Amino acid sequence: MADADAKSIDETILTRDAALLRDTVREAGALALSMFRTELKKWIKGVSSPVSEADIAVNDLLEARLRTATPDYGWLSEESADDAARLSRRLTWVVDPIDGTRNYLNGHDEWCVSVALVEDASPVLAAVFAPTSDEFFFAVRGRGTTLNGKAVHAAGGSALDFSRVAGPKPMVERLNSSGGDIRLHSRIGSLALRLCRVADGVLDAAFAGGNSHDWDLAAADLIVQEADGRMSDLSGDPILYNRREVTHGVLVAAGRDRHASIVAHFRSRPLP
Repeated sequence: MADADAKSIDETILTRDAALLRDTVREAGALALSMFRTELKKWIKGVSSPVSEADIAVNDLLEARLRTATPDYGWLSEESADDAARLSRRLTWVVDPIDGTRNYLNGHDEWCVSVALVEDASPVLAAVFAPTSDEFFFAVRGRGTTLNGKAVHAAGGSALDFSRVAGPKPMVERLNSSGGDIRLHSRIGSLALRLCRVADGVLDAAFAGGNSHDWDLAAADLIVQEADGRMSDLSGDPILYNRREVTHGVLVAAGRDRHASIVAHFRSRPLP
């Protein structure tokens, strides 16, 4: 379990919000699952990001449940127009209604609903729900991480088994001191799930390539931290959320000792 820092959020409110988050994310996951592998309206936003009516429906449900119950909290979601008012809120919901939309639209199973409650710059509550496999990751700051109600922990040690490492291959190859071919873990199209696989020990380490966003990361970050892992940029600095800029560079998640070894490697061999 992560060290409990000084907490400013009242424990009663934290417990209330944890129950709200758990119930709401389960409901959102059920809605997403009911629309999975059906004919959906879909389109492209920005340069190449797919979105569908399912993303919007799940987002609307999450926003209605969470914001009605906590009207003083900020809101940051991949599928909502950004409101700068969130920057002045001490507590903000950070939401990805469907993380892994490409997988979802292609009928593949690895997608999830990902929601965190961020206090100032750090997550204090997190839920990641993968409905197709019925995996529900949940974390409360200072109270550990559970998967379907059972405590989970990141894998210990510092050795690297590349078959248990996931992320962009060019990035992982920079850890390969032998220079020989390596076999990586199969690609996990949902970034939040990729990171959560570190929390339950399925993966030894996971990387996020550049251009990930708060909503991709915040819930998984707390889930990893509370499972005795660490998640940071390659210099070891923690990730800050609910800032004006919500895009992040290359990140790594792993158990404490392995994370320290990976960070030390990249400090001595920084990216170009």
